[in-house]
Amino acid sequence: MTTLLIQTERYPLTVELPSIASMSDQQFYEFCLANRDLRIERNANGEVEIMPPAFSDTGNRNFNLATQLGMWTEQDGTGIGFDSSAGFTLPNGATRSPDAAWIRLDRWNALTPEQQASFAPICPDFVIELRSASDSLPRLQAKMTEYIENGTLLGWLIDRQNQTVYIYRPNQEPQILSSPETVSGDPELPGFVLRLAKIW
Repeated sequence: MTTLLIQTERYPLTVELPSIASMSDQQFYEFCLANRDLRIERNANGEVEIMPPAFSDTGNRNFNLATQLGMWTEQDGTGIGFDSSAGFTLPNGATRSPDAAWIRLDRWNALTPEQQASFAPICPDFVIELRSASDSLPRLQAKMTEYIENGTLLGWLIDRQNQTVYIYRPNQEPQILSSPETVSGDPELPGFVLRLAKIW
């Protein structure tokens, strides 16, 4: 049986499809291709999570996130960046699409071309999640913990509503910053500083 968790304006709606067996990786890939206008993830239990396209203001802030990360990535040269349309298959089997991500080149280049052209079986070294009006903070915090448990070295959860940034690292409690003007990626991303004026 496949379970679909559909993100509505305020909370995820669960839809049970009892006549459908759990999707294989290929079926999930084809399902995503057939529904390109939706943001689709899958958790470690095989439940498919469907979220609507981002509202325009959130899309603009996601663009600003990706632009700043992209500029640093070009200058640094040790890894590659990804925007919110990229999906990754984590070691626990979940398929996740962070709002922005970065992976070291040596890790990315260790994947085959076929793996790179799919939901790559790799957990990003760095992820950013930007909370939108429809996002539940506890769900996003659980996702950040999942990233860290699967190999992410640095994660930022940006809560626009409360102008708060939660910084996640392995074996540490999240660090909480209230209304910061900038957030530094040191030492994991040396020299990367995210300016938050256009994110808030």
